[in-house]
Amino acid sequence: MKKGKRILAIAGIILLVSLYLITLICAITDNTATMRVFMASVFASVVIPVLLWAYSFIYRLIKKNADEEKQKAEDFRMEHPEGNRSLKDKANLNTDSK
Repeated sequence: MKKGKRILAIAGIILLVSLYLITLICAITDNTATMRVFMASVFASVVIPVLLWAYSFIYRLIKKNADEEKQKAEDFRMEHPEGNRSLKDKANLNTDSK
């Protein structure tokens, strides 16, 4: 998991640096065609980091909630050990009492 995060982080850095370089090159050159690329690059330079932050924030919230639910289920199983038996074992217990 750490290796995947590291690769994604490096890819993000490369993407942002290339966007900043494109923005700089387009700002230096004075051409109507490069003005559109400049505006798109400035927009992407702001929007992409914000979206990445939002995605990571939502992922952490979802993961935290899933971990809490898993912990609650584990706590419930520890408090109620009779619930851990299989239905077959429960059926055998019911027939033994007759």
